[in-house]
Amino acid sequence: MVKPTKVTNDIRRLRAEAGEMTQTELARRVGVTRQTLIAIEHGRYSPSLEVAFLIARALGVRLDDVFSYPE
Repeated sequence: MVKPTKVTNDIRRLRAEAGEMTQTELARRVGVTRQTLIAIEHGRYSPSLEVAFLIARALGVRLDDVFSYPE
């Protein structure tokens, strides 16, 4: 079993704020599969730094508005 990441994200909320953007649309904009985006959104997978920046850019927000790491 894969250990969940400690990195948290607000992708779901930000997708809703971006006009109910679907997982499929965000995945297409970022260049990953929908399954990869779902794993990231549910905290089962931490994206590479490049993918994290692409997600933030696609959502029109800063990186730290999307992802956080506990102190």
